[in-house]
Amino acid sequence: MSPRFAKDQPAGFVNRIEKVAIVGVTGSLGSYFVKHLLATGKHQITGITRTGSKSTFPPGVKRVEVDYNDESTLVAALKGHDFLVITLGITAQMDGSNAQAKLITAAATAGVPYVMPNAYGPDTLNEKLTTEMGADGGFPAARSLIEKLGVSTWLVLVCGFWYEWSLVGEGANRFGIDFAGRTATFFDKGEEKITTATWDQCGRALAALLSLKRFPEDENDKSPAIENWANNAVYISSFCVSQKDMFESAKRVTGTTDADWKIEYVEAQARYADAAEKVKGGDYGASLIRMMYTRIFFPTGEGDTSRLGLANAALGLREESMDESTKEGLRLEKTGVLSYGNQILY
Repeated sequence: MSPRFAKDQPAGFVNRIEKVAIVGVTGSLGSYFVKHLLATGKHQITGITRTGSKSTFPPGVKRVEVDYNDESTLVAALKGHDFLVITLGITAQMDGSNAQAKLITAAATAGVPYVMPNAYGPDTLNEKLTTEMGADGGFPAARSLIEKLGVSTWLVLVCGFWYEWSLVGEGANRFGIDFAGRTATFFDKGEEKITTATWDQCGRALAALLSLKRFPEDENDKSPAIENWANNAVYISSFCVSQKDMFESAKRVTGTTDADWKIEYVEAQARYADAAEKVKGGDYGASLIRMMYTRIFFPTGEGDTSRLGLANAALGLREESMDESTKEGLRLEKTGVLSYGNQILY
């Protein structure tokens, strides 16, 4: 077993994260990670990108191009880094390159102590939930590979569905509120609460986490350290809310009342079953989205990760304004940022 305290580490050990490698620097989530990491001024940040990529990195991020078919380029890019953050868009996950597995393997070869796999959303560790949502994706395989290689420690950021994207995009298919059509579709009574986080809160959470010391100094040190979440989930949130809570925010922000909206109630189990049947038939678009989002609102409590213990206080995360976040979602929707193809599913 590796030493659990900083005092037991070998000579020359630095008890903090110095070099961070990020895959997906310019992505919807990755850009917020970079924004908040840069703001701390505490890390050297390397952006990993494919050879020939045209993406432009922000000042302060070192650009390194790699060939996913040449492991040596990945190992060279990751050598000397303390933490690898993987964010992959939909197309990158489905192009057959097996990019995440290659990154994890290269991280082990390079001796990277920590890896955050591509697993951002509802409770990643609840396999029943994610399987029934159709969102188990690559995390179980990533976790198994990291543990099998036995070099890196994994941590996942469990943030719930992203608030801005889920509230405003895809009409009523996500959180049930269609701003353009002025309709609100409530699952059951619309009162089941879930945890959800904004992209900014995710960025603040990662920056705060990586600003902590790696290990407690000794057995008497009870202050937060990254190792507190070793091979586990870091649960965070912006809001713990129901559909009706979000609808009230939508009305305040748009200056509307119930009379301006068409409001309907649907039975969650039936909505889920209908969507799941269509997914079985090959509909991996709107039906998959409806299946995922309806399931998270089942009256089981699984969508509310605050019951599992949030890291908000330990990370010093700020309290956010729901109405300001709703406004930001509407702003982002106008820019096209909230389009489905730009996002990450785990």
